[in-house]
This record gives sequence, structure tokens and C-alpha cells, in this order.
Amino acid sequence: MSKIKDVTVPDIGDFDMVEVIEVLVKSGDTIALEDPLITMESDKASMDVPSPFSGTVKDLKLKAGDKVSQNDLILTLKIDESEIVSSETLENSISSLSSLGKNAPANTGPLSPVKDESKSLESRPPERVLRPPPTEMHIEQKDFLQAHAGPSVRKFARELGVDLRSIRGSGRKQRITKEDVQEFVKQTMGGIASGPTKAAGSGIPEMPEIDFSKFGPVEIQPLSRIKKKTGKNLHRSWLNLPIVTHHDEADITELEQFRKSLKEEAAKQNVRVTALAFLLKASAVAIREHPNFNSSLAADNENLVLKKYLNIGVAVDTPDGLVVPVIRDVEHKGLLELAKELGELGERARAQKLQSSDLQGGCFSISSLGGIGGTAFTPLVNAPEVAILGVTRSRMMPVWDGKEFLPRLMLPLDLTYDHRVIDGAEAARFLVDLCNILADLRRMSL
Repeated sequence: MSKIKDVTVPDIGDFDMVEVIEVLVKSGDTIALEDPLITMESDKASMDVPSPFSGTVKDLKLKAGDKVSQNDLILTLKIDESEIVSSETLENSISSLSSLGKNAPANTGPLSPVKDESKSLESRPPERVLRPPPTEMHIEQKDFLQAHAGPSVRKFARELGVDLRSIRGSGRKQRITKEDVQEFVKQTMGGIASGPTKAAGSGIPEMPEIDFSKFGPVEIQPLSRIKKKTGKNLHRSWLNLPIVTHHDEADITELEQFRKSLKEEAAKQNVRVTALAFLLKASAVAIREHPNFNSSLAADNENLVLKKYLNIGVAVDTPDGLVVPVIRDVEHKGLLELAKELGELGERARAQKLQSSDLQGGCFSISSLGGIGGTAFTPLVNAPEVAILGVTRSRMMPVWDGKEFLPRLMLPLDLTYDHRVIDGAEAARFLVDLCNILADLRRMSL
């Protein structure tokens, strides 16, 4: 004989309005005793709520994002009366859910209701074998337990031997779902095809293949070799680096006046001096004061490689795509020398005469769109570097000097950095120093 039973939120301690971050069942599902129903999350823990009965989900009452308190209805369950456990026993079995609002660990597993001792031994499920806790937990294990996933998902991943750190979640707030784990296993077992639309090991869904010819005439044009290579590198950086971009403006009024004054002298040496030469020199001075910008993370991601040399890459726009040749030992070269080398590298890049050595050994990069336009953008870090400086077109703007507005030539700067190495305050200080150097060229000699 079947019966409809309400399943409600158990005692969650002193906290109410706890968020439901994942609903693990749907109407019509057949569930067993202890199967997780929902995952709740407070500011201290995430916790699965197990089913107190076996049966079939008749009506689901919650969805992800709902806020719940004790005794709120989760779902109605169609069960066999023989499976019903007394409410008193059930309350005792799940009272530990109150740890959501107390000194709970960051993540805990599902809680199981205590069985009525009056039930026969035959009706009891096999007892779980409890392993003694290790004396010391490895870093990998700690990371696994702290993955942004519910206890049931972590258990599922552990059973399949899947490292949750290799999966990017598709749920709310990038939470890892059971489907994400299944898809990861599917891709791993079947092999993942190479290509720009594939994200190996990232857990990101693949882009669907679309036949655009059904909408109108099309032409297939292969990407250039340069765009294929740079595309892969930038995609890898985008997936692996937590990047942040900080914006500021430098007053280059006096710099521009000085640059124009060098025109005649530079012409004698057949050199064209651009603002980019000043940016190279100023960046070298700023990096000397902020050595973390001249570093790379070691392969173990636990050590920082600080470089005692300074080579700066400069993005060059060519008909075949973007290339970043490297100017070496920038801090030891003068403005005219840098301007000459910039011109030579640009010509060789556009003529496709760069050597592989010209593209290697960069410590920091500069990408300038000033000759085209724009007010700001987010350049992508050229890993294993940890920062890149973006530049757009300067413009005359009114600046208050304390008494009046004065026309000043302002240069927008965009600093993108790897947040694993550089924090926001450090990035802001670097860009302030760089702006000060560009505003007062005497600082280049300090």
C-alpha cells in the first residue's frame, strides 16, 4: 500500500533562509533511502539533505536559488508504508544539519538517517566501512574537498577517479554538477578532438557546429599560420590565468613636446621616434621598482621565478595577424636606440622575416592601438609572462590644476595582470608610478 509523504527541511540550527544551490532530483525520479535531494549552502558549509524514505518523487517544491528554513516543504514522495521511519527517529538522525550555521567544515558529506532498531537485520542496508582518517592530508586531497561542488558530486567524482580541479562547473556560480563530471569522463574516455572550439579538460561545453550555408552564400577562408598559433596561445592563457585589468591615464603633454623636439636629431640617424619608445623606457624603470612584473610562475605554481634581465615584447600588426617581437635589455638602451630597433623589428615583422629567436624570451609586453583608435581595452597576458600593458589613442582633455582647467594630452593605459602573482594594490601602484614617469621624463634617470 502506497502513501504520499511530505519531505521537509530538517533542523538547520540558528540559521534560516539558507540558499538552495542545487536540486538533485526531479519529478518522477525513483530514489532510495539516503539519496541526496537538495544541496544547501550557508556562509560556512554546503550540505546535502538526504531522503528519509525510498519512493518516487511526486511533486518537487523547490528550485535552485530558493531560500529555505526549517520545515519548508522540499517535495512530496510516493512511498510504501513499510518504508516509513518514525518522525522522532528521523529528527534525531538529521539534527547534525545544524552545523550549517555553526562551526562546520567547509564541505561535509550527506547525512544518513538512523535506522529504527526494531527493524529486522535483513531490511538494513550494508553498513559502510569507515576508514581511519589519515594522519596528514595531501594538498591534492585538500583541494579536492574544497572544490566548488556538493558532497554528492564530490562522492560521485571520487568513485570515478575524477579530479574536480580539472572541471569547470556549469551550475550557478560555476558550481560543478553531476552532469559536468559525466561530460568530463565522456570526453576523457572518448578523446577530445583538437581545434579552437574544444576545451580539453576545462569542462566547458563545446560550441555546436553550424552549417552557415543554409542561411546564404559563404566562403571558407583558412586562418593564417600566425593566427592559428597565437589563437591557441591566447586561448590557453584565457583558460588558465585569472586575469584582471586596471585602467589609468598618463599626462604626456611634456613628453609629446619633447618627442617633437627630437624629430630633427632623429632624422639625421634615419630614425622615427614614437611615443612607444618612451613607453618602453618608462616601463623598464617602473618594472625595476616592481620586480614581480618581471617574473613567471614556476611549473609547480608554488614558486616565483624572478628574472634578472628585462626583455619587452611589442605587439605588431601585420597582414597575417599579430606578432610580438621582443626587444632585449630595454633598461640599458637609450630612446633613439629603442626607436631604431622598434622600426627595424616592425619592418621585419610585416615582411615575414622575423626569426624564432626574435619572438622568445619576453618578460613583459606592450600592445598599442594608439594608431588606430579606442579609449580602453583588455589585452591578454602573454603567458608565461604575468602582465601586459595596453595603450590607446591619446586625446586632449581639461584637467583641473587646483585653480583652473588646463588642456592636457592624456594617454589611456590598460594593465592586465595574472592575479596569482600580482594583486590589485600592486597593479595600481605600478600604473601610478608609470604615469608619473611618463608625466615627468626626469624620473627615467632616477
